Amino acid sequence: MGISDVTRDAVLQTLAEYDDRGGEVFLAEYGFKPARSYLILHDGRRYDSKAIIGVAHRHVDGHVLKSSDFSGGAATIVPVLNRLGFHVEGPRTGKAPADSSFVTRLLVSPAFGSAESRRHWRDTLDQPVPFTDPQYAEPLTDDQLDRLKELHPDGQARFWGATSGHDGKMARVSTGDVVLFTGKNHVRAIGEIGAIFQNRALADVMWPPKQGGESWHTVYSLRQFGTAEIPYATLSALLGYKSNFQYPGQLVLSGEQARAGIDGLLITTRTALEDAGAAVPPGTVRELPVERQHTRSTTVERAAQQVLFNRDESALVIEFCGTLTDTTVKRFASAAGICDIFLNGPEGYELIEAKSRVERSYVREALAQLLDYARYAPGVIGRLTALFPQPLGPKELRLLHHYGIDAIHRVAPGVFERVPAPDRAREQMRSMWESREPSP
Repeated sequence: MGISDVTRDAVLQTLAEYDDRGGEVFLAEYGFKPARSYLILHDGRRYDSKAIIGVAHRHVDGHVLKSSDFSGGAATIVPVLNRLGFHVEGPRTGKAPADSSFVTRLLVSPAFGSAESRRHWRDTLDQPVPFTDPQYAEPLTDDQLDRLKELHPDGQARFWGATSGHDGKMARVSTGDVVLFTGKNHVRAIGEIGAIFQNRALADVMWPPKQGGESWHTVYSLRQFGTAEIPYATLSALLGYKSNFQYPGQLVLSGEQARAGIDGLLITTRTALEDAGAAVPPGTVRELPVERQHTRSTTVERAAQQVLFNRDESALVIEFCGTLTDTTVKRFASAAGICDIFLNGPEGYELIEAKSRVERSYVREALAQLLDYARYAPGVIGRLTALFPQPLGPKELRLLHHYGIDAIHRVAPGVFERVPAPDRAREQMRSMWESREPSP
């Protein structure tokens, strides 16, 4: 037996052993070195991928694989872990970057071109699939069903997939990655990858192939899904492609190119929020304190609904960022969430939160988010700024200025105006911005 025979339950048992013994003791005991490139990210912790796979093999046939028995990396252990539903970070060196989108891949999937694709779309994207029903549950392995239930506790999810010809590309895709569904010269929808595995029998149940056609092979659920209407030209500008690029086939992008697409479209995944401690993973169980209830009971905390993609705010940010020069535009994830824009420009760091409307409730929301994000910023903040599609009313502008926060509004296509807060107010507030949230 080899590493491909390792099961999800075997990995989970090994992760528990790693936690109990501690990483250094675990690695020394089994003769593994710390991972240099690929780490398993599970329940907010990181684990040495090769060591975990090697030791997990013991739960399959009784003996641990030594480090010299198999090779690690993208072509070996990463596909195994992805197939089992684990999120793998890499390649990486040193400390993890503050913005978790750096390790998130971006899948571009044609999904709305042919009549057959549109039928599949109606069946498994327009509506969730009750995967615990017998017709769907029977083709699933126990590990696959358990993983789906873990990510989708209500027993239903939207699904998509790919044929075996894409196995090589799809082996790099894992939970928390982003998928853009394309067709008719637009990104038609955006999703976050949930469970991903290979199961042709399940694929044939959900997407029966036409006579003489090819079955789908890889199957993945979607943790989040939202419709969109983004022209190819907009996406191409973010990804560095020519404006007339037509996205004819499946793409799996990583690194800076994936970051540019995800950050540029203001995509916020549940997995990134969970990794940063800003959201509770599904199925998290905890005992509530006595003072908060009349009787003792164990409860399952359901994660709050998050917005994967806000079309209006995304369009505003893309247009605004197009006016910037000599400026590095990024985002960062923290326990407060994921900010919209984090600039490192000539005047230092600036944190910007975009809103699609100018009513007072939106202004107050921007104010609260900016003050919250500032505590976690990976650098000393020089300015906090709220971005709007039109000028604010006098009362709303005074509210922001009272807390030393600038306002930027759109004047015309590609033209924005800044209304800076008084210098005195900004200086009075800066000491609060610079205070850091202590590390857990």
